[in-house]
Amino acid sequence: MQIIKSIREFRALKITSPLGFVPTMGALHAAHLTLIKQSISNNTVTVVSIFVNPTQFNDPSDLKNYPTPTEKDITQCEQSGVDYLFMPDINTMYFDNEVLLETPNGLGNILEGACRSGHFNGVLRVVLKLLNIIKPTHLYLGQKDAQQLAIINKMVTDFFIDVTVVPCPLIRHNDGLAMSSRNTLLSANERIMALSLSKALFNAEQLIQHGEDNCLSLKQSMLTILAKTTDVEYVEILARDFSPIDQIKQGYSIILVAAKVGKIRLIDNILV
Repeated sequence: MQIIKSIREFRALKITSPLGFVPTMGALHAAHLTLIKQSISNNTVTVVSIFVNPTQFNDPSDLKNYPTPTEKDITQCEQSGVDYLFMPDINTMYFDNEVLLETPNGLGNILEGACRSGHFNGVLRVVLKLLNIIKPTHLYLGQKDAQQLAIINKMVTDFFIDVTVVPCPLIRHNDGLAMSSRNTLLSANERIMALSLSKALFNAEQLIQHGEDNCLSLKQSMLTILAKTTDVEYVEILARDFSPIDQIKQGYSIILVAAKVGKIRLIDNILV
């Protein structure tokens, strides 16, 4: 595996297509590794990037506390069979007085967009830069960040970017908690409390399987579970294109939740 830190160095490489790309902020876990594994199985070359993107953090303390186990990340990439690891610094990626992107009204202003002002603008900003540097044929993104996945898909479509976005399933720990780099920041007690997110989602899924299709009733049942242990930011049930619905249509809906456990903010979702 070759570690690349400059754009000039990366562009000097003679990379064979198809090229799979997995953008990350590091603190890699098993869910990241499944993206890498899928890219390796589908492409001649796989590139992973590690860049903790400051423009997508609306909370300075969240950025300051974000885990950065760099050496461990490098080892995991190498052991997974990654061909190139792109690790730029902030001065490589950003300039003063840049041209900026804005997320679209509607999709960009709800849920994460409402709770984290400017978050998706920062996501699109860095992803567009990375796509222009790496020029992959396939981009691998996880379903856990479902709204982010939808917005990046829209950017790719709207800006005629020649890349295939490959959505990859959300990966959970054995106890049901969605894998996240932020999980390492939870105390032992908070780790147990955090299970309420997946429990609320799984309970809603069971209710749907038994015939419940009213979104308001489902959300109320989820809030009952979540209220015991977390500071809930939102619980929402939408069509998979993120348009509003009142009733579940199985196979076309998504349930999403965001909550703080202690000081750590977690998100989760389930397709139904």
